[in-house]
Amino acid sequence: MASMAKLALLILTVLLPLTGASKPESYSKDQTDLFDLQLLLSRVCDGVDDHDTCFSNMHAELETLVGALNKSVASSAILAAAMAATLNEARQAIHAITRFTALSVNYREQVAIGDCKELLDFSVSELAWSLGVMKRIREGVKSPHYEGDLKAWLSAALSNQDTCLEGFDGTDGRVEGFIRGSLKQVNQLIGNVLALYTQLHTLPFRPPRNGTSGEDQDHPEWMAKVDRGLVDSNPAEMHADAVVAVDGSGRYRTIAEAIDEAPSYSSRRYVIYVKKGIYKENIDLKKKKTNIMLVGDGVGQTIVTGNRNFMQGWTTFRTATVAVSGKGFIARDMTFRNTAGPENHQAVALRVDSDQSAFYRCSMESHQDTLYAHSLRQFYRECDIHGTIDFIFGNGAAVLQNCKIYTRVPLPLQKVTITAQGRKSPDQSTGFTIQDSYVLASQPTYLGRPWKQYSRTVFINTYMSNLVQPRGWLEWFGDFALGTLWYGEYRNYGPGASLAGRITWPGYHIIRDASTAEFFTAGRFIDGRTWLPSTGIRFTAGLSN
Repeated sequence: MASMAKLALLILTVLLPLTGASKPESYSKDQTDLFDLQLLLSRVCDGVDDHDTCFSNMHAELETLVGALNKSVASSAILAAAMAATLNEARQAIHAITRFTALSVNYREQVAIGDCKELLDFSVSELAWSLGVMKRIREGVKSPHYEGDLKAWLSAALSNQDTCLEGFDGTDGRVEGFIRGSLKQVNQLIGNVLALYTQLHTLPFRPPRNGTSGEDQDHPEWMAKVDRGLVDSNPAEMHADAVVAVDGSGRYRTIAEAIDEAPSYSSRRYVIYVKKGIYKENIDLKKKKTNIMLVGDGVGQTIVTGNRNFMQGWTTFRTATVAVSGKGFIARDMTFRNTAGPENHQAVALRVDSDQSAFYRCSMESHQDTLYAHSLRQFYRECDIHGTIDFIFGNGAAVLQNCKIYTRVPLPLQKVTITAQGRKSPDQSTGFTIQDSYVLASQPTYLGRPWKQYSRTVFINTYMSNLVQPRGWLEWFGDFALGTLWYGEYRNYGPGASLAGRITWPGYHIIRDASTAEFFTAGRFIDGRTWLPSTGIRFTAGLSN
């Protein structure tokens, strides 16, 4: 069958309703290929309210198949077409949401609407990045980064709309209802694109798995000297692009000023040295501020502090003392603090939406919702995290290594839970790994509870003090997510690490083989070998000995 004829049949399948009929046994190979592609198209628009528009929006993209149609190329093009259609839908949703600002005079609603616009803008960027990767793949460009990038970006794009709607907690729900309707098709399309990518998973390469799995990358010889210096040098002696000091000895008195004047979309590391002192400010490092590095004088010496909280009318997303969204963010030797206290409920110290971001020798301090690992790939090394309720939460793909986790005194009748991971789809590549770390509980403590349906958290080779409860994990409510979550423990130790009294939920796993545990390590779970070396921060790629 000629390429043009194939194309005509393929476009026909796009524009006609799908019947869902089974494939006749008499089909030729060409007809079978087309039938399989038709099923892929059905997956793209599955459950979408406006089915016809969903198909027709992909017509232009599929026309690029002329002269090059085969099953593999067509599958790739369908995925790219679905991404392009979803990207357009997300852009339209931003315009729709903007109109709702005039419908409310409620402060929390106004903040939530602003959150929604920013979060949808995140989704637009993540879909655009994904579309760019698909274009390079179809042009024959190969890279070990692509597979991890696509999964990370599509996973993040799927979660942003949930965070938007969560911002309306505590309102009468009227404006939320309008916005929920505007987001419905975006959510459906992104979920379908991610599911389709997972189903295909036929990229013409696999990322390399080089290096010894248990190797501690302690300044590997291929690390750039400039980045190695950024990690090891005395801050006062290192080259910094900007210096911040509360006493006026630097160019800037606030961190926000230094960030505002940093270059946008920088392709090189831009270093801001923040001298010791207490900086009372809320910092929002937007997505255009890429490759920024904050270097302090040490935990407890350079402190950024705020007290925004839910009870003041802020959304949880906007309570963060420090929020970072630009790609490639690094922080070293700093404290991020929210002083709102337990009585003010959600009060984030640090929120992270920065892909391939890293934190070294930092402290995050609050009570409820301390560290909001909201989205994308994150790495924490030798950090301290303090809190009470769900104080490591979000839907990023985060690995914490050699960190210390401290619990604080909660309000009466509250139960201390360390993690609340928010994976909403089994196709998302998100989850939390706590490895080679220390749970230093001063209160009866649970390792986590399932915030969303497919919550995923693993503790590996971590010390657990005696106040970690024998059950280990806590329900969210009733039997919600107990069969769909994925919680695991591997070779933990200490008086609270005994597995004898652990819960027996279907989704809970006592990990006994190293290969399963290896999946959750920095080298694989967050594709660490491809980007962590450039940060200059030491890391363990696989399991430690």
